[in-house]
Amino acid sequence: MQTQQGKRPRRVLLTGWFSFRDREATAGDVLALRRVEDVLLGTGIPYDVAWSPRFRPEALHLDRLWPEDYTHLVFVCGPLHGPQVEELHRRFAHCVRIAVGTSVIDPGSAAVTGFHRVLPRDGPDSEPVEDLAARAPDVPARPVVGVILAHGQHEYGQLRRHGQVAEEVTRWLASKDCGRLELETRLDTHDWHLSATPAQLQSVLARLDLVVTDRLHGLVIALRVGTPVLAVDPVAGGAKLTAQARACGWPALVPAERLDVRQLDRWWDWCLTGGRVTARQIRDGFREGSVPDSADRLVEALGRPVPG
Repeated sequence: MQTQQGKRPRRVLLTGWFSFRDREATAGDVLALRRVEDVLLGTGIPYDVAWSPRFRPEALHLDRLWPEDYTHLVFVCGPLHGPQVEELHRRFAHCVRIAVGTSVIDPGSAAVTGFHRVLPRDGPDSEPVEDLAARAPDVPARPVVGVILAHGQHEYGQLRRHGQVAEEVTRWLASKDCGRLELETRLDTHDWHLSATPAQLQSVLARLDLVVTDRLHGLVIALRVGTPVLAVDPVAGGAKLTAQARACGWPALVPAERLDVRQLDRWWDWCLTGGRVTARQIRDGFREGSVPDSADRLVEALGRPVPG
């Protein structure tokens, strides 16, 4: 393959806003990158990707590579503006520089004019085209997990393990390949982050593959809609969550004293397989109402004479 650098083999460095030291990666940026990678893989052109060390500490970073190793620099997605993009032009001045799938805000800015060619998704002098993320390669769906953790319950005093449970469970969840939603059983008619009615929360839980919770009502409401629950009791020795799991006949419960990755992984796998059937069976049992609950006993209690 010939390039403007003579007989030197062509090698491409893929960059974007996901490459800069203090920048975060967005799902759209990474999907756009995947689309570009897919095209390059089909041509056999060798390439590397430069990642932000904040997002992927173990990967190739701009400050750990030799610009001379590359003949082409491609900037993927995002707006073309600012000193960070301009610095790429200076540092990779010897490269052919191409922007693809980007937004052009000011065509006359140095960030834009520094590229030898711009293939925009939108700009003042071009018709908009589909964002690169739209045609990124398909990937298998990941389980969607709701996370409901308690931060109060001070009534348990020295038996509370809520902080430990939250830290260990969230660290473990960060390592799982899943979509995560942080949820709350607390209702609020003014805060849009929270559900205003139980029906709204149930509608969310019913669409999940799994709920991870250390709250009693996180367990009950999820089972009420037939969604499996990985429950962790945050009280040493077990308290109301353990009692409720027993009352409902739900086995996927981890005590605070036995909280470790092996236990969590074991019940994770069960919840996403056989636990689906068990959760639906418990839901159906709730609906049938064949087992008396406290409200049924209340009627009996109300019928008794008041002690004199």
